[in-house]
Parts: sequence; C-alpha cells; structure tokens
Amino acid sequence: MSARSFKIGSRDIGVDHAPFIIAEMSGNHNQSLDRALEIVEAAAKTGAHALKLQTYTADTMTIDAPQAEFSIRDKKSLWNDEKLYDLYKKAYTPWEWHEPIMKHAAKFGMLCFSTPFDDTAVDFLEDLKVPCHKIASFENTDLNLIRKVAKTGKPMIMSTGMASIAELDESVRAAREAGARDIVLLKCTSTYPATPENTNLRTIPHLRDLFGCEVGLSDHTMGVGASVAAVAFGATVIEKHFTLRRADGGVDSTFSMEPEEMAALVVETERARLALGGIAYGCTAAERPSLQFRRSIYVVKDIAAGEVLTRENIRCIRPGLGLAPKHFDLVLGRPARKAAVRGTPLSWDLV
Repeated sequence: MSARSFKIGSRDIGVDHAPFIIAEMSGNHNQSLDRALEIVEAAAKTGAHALKLQTYTADTMTIDAPQAEFSIRDKKSLWNDEKLYDLYKKAYTPWEWHEPIMKHAAKFGMLCFSTPFDDTAVDFLEDLKVPCHKIASFENTDLNLIRKVAKTGKPMIMSTGMASIAELDESVRAAREAGARDIVLLKCTSTYPATPENTNLRTIPHLRDLFGCEVGLSDHTMGVGASVAAVAFGATVIEKHFTLRRADGGVDSTFSMEPEEMAALVVETERARLALGGIAYGCTAAERPSLQFRRSIYVVKDIAAGEVLTRENIRCIRPGLGLAPKHFDLVLGRPARKAAVRGTPLSWDLV
C-alpha cells in the first residue's frame, strides 16, 4: 500500500504540496480567552495552515487522588512535583472557548481542529465540524478512542511517540477497520523539550513504507532544524507548539515557538521541499546562462598565422566560449592556421 494525497479542509496533504504546518496552542493561552484569540491571530500571520487545540477536562484525563503515581516525579521534567489533576486543570482549554477560537481561526483563513482525549470530546468536536482529528502520542494505544475517531470518516493525524511497531500496527489496523482512509503518522519524541539526538528522523520514510500513509513530525525540539530536515525525509505535516512569547510562561511555553520562528518554519520547510527535486546531473535550464563562466582556451597574446601555440600565447581562462580545457595539451605545439588577436576564443578553425 502506498501513501496518497488527500485534503484536510482546503489544504492538500502530500509530497507534491507545501508541508502542512500546525501551530499547537495547547495550554499556552494561560487560561485567558483573549490571549487564546491573540495566539490564533499571531499564528495565522506566520502563515501556519492550522491551529490545534486539546479537548479534555482534568476529570476526563485522570482522577484527583493522593497516591504518588498521580503526580509527576521526575527532576528533569518541566512539571516535576505537579499533581496530574492540577496540571490538566491548569492546562485545559475550556470547551466553551472552542467555538469562538475556531471562528476566529476561520476569519483569518486558518483551519482549526483538536486532539480529543475521550469519546465525549470526539462527539463535541464533531458537533463543531472540525476538519480532522489528532490522536496524541500517549493515547495512540487507546484503540477504542482510535476507533471512535476513525468512525467519523475524517482524516486522522496520530503521533507515534513511544509506540513500538507492533503497537502502531494495532493502532493503524484498528483505525482502518473502523473506516479511516486518510491517516498521517507523526514521528514524535515524547520528551518536553526533545533533543535532536533523540529525534531519529530516519524513522519517517520507514513509517511511510511500513504503513502506506502520509508521515510527518510532531516536533518538540527547539528551533526549525529538525522540522526542515524532516521534510527532506518525506514529512508532509509538521506540528510545533506555539506561543506569543516564551517569557510569558505557561505549561508548554518552554518548548513552544514564537511568531518569528513559526514564520521561518513555514518558509524554510517549503524551501526544503522545493529543493528536494529529483535526481539530476548536468546543466539545468536555469543554469544554462552560467555555462559562459566556465573556463575555456583563449588567445592571450597576439598570434601570427603559422605561429606555434604555446603556454605564453594561449591559456585556459573565463569565459567559456572557446575550446574546452581538456583540449589544451592537444593544441599546444600546433601552428595557428591564421592570425588571432589577444582575447580571441580558440576554435578548431584557428588550429
């Protein structure tokens, strides 16, 4: 099975089209609808094609319990010592904000969709007529949720995260059996932020070959380097967290892009795609005028008819209108057929 192009809303997804750039708001609204709307406008101005939300509540994600496993215990984590329930309560996007956010995105010509985390979120997003759904990396083994999303018939984007090949196979099979036709798998490293050395972009074409679907990158690294490189490996979708300014704080701000960076991402990923081209040698049509700047054999000192060609009166110089340099040794020591002035390109009729 091979990947095929399809549409998410009005946007074409596939290797023959500009990479589909998703700005992930996540919890960077900092519990302010005004800030959320400002993020939408800022994302649209960067040229990003879509804004993504997350649709859950603290109660649909976990329970408020005192046991240690309901808190994050990792000194390397941005959220060390946070209770899961409290973190999700702080990070979630109120459901009543979804419609105004989506309408604001549409006003600027940008798609808006979300990551549902349970069945109620899928139903809610379907009522809002989202163009597609996203399965988060930590939910990619929740086959019931995947089937629920697949039954909508909408395109499905799924982060691979920590999933093994066997787990991804189960997930993709479940999605297709439930009716999903258009699937994008995003290579994803589930650390926040992620480091380049843990990104393993060579997995991207392998995912395409294994599952016959479109592929991309959910990029938690800093900067645009990993995303641009991902396009070289065939990524057609790039997702990056987005905020107005990292200095504003927020649950995901540390590894989120600022507007200037997102604008650069949009431009550079498309440049990377265009630069791939095909396998090509020789002179392209665009290069043809530059042929004149190659070296060739020129008369560099006036020559009389019958005079022997030497290193003193001919040289290989620019431009390239004379005989090719490979003929230099062949013409050395031969008499000139006729006189030639300095600056004459050497040709066979002169030898």
